[in-house]
Amino acid sequence: MNAHHGYAVFFHPQALEVLGEAIKPYLRESEMGAHVACDEIDTGGAMIEMTLRGRTEQGGEVTVELMVPGAMVRMIVSTQSDGSFGFGPRSAAPAPAAVEASSSEGS
Repeated sequence: MNAHHGYAVFFHPQALEVLGEAIKPYLRESEMGAHVACDEIDTGGAMIEMTLRGRTEQGGEVTVELMVPGAMVRMIVSTQSDGSFGFGPRSAAPAPAAVEASSSEGS
């Protein structure tokens, strides 16, 4: 079983507009769009609660609980690394080899 490291929470574009400057310190940019990387998430109510852990400028540990209405969230992705993840292009599956039909015409 893979070790679990957290979640990436993506928001609807309109939600980012509404949240404005308040959400910007928590956003990370990626090829797939801006998201919040969090350690834990609770989706059990009308509000989605995200727990973020980090360090202050002085090196002390800090835990932040960020809550947003569930309707603002577009997608939640479970991450298996340090919050950095991505989607690469899929290579096309090789075409099946053509099978030559044996031509045995009988009388």
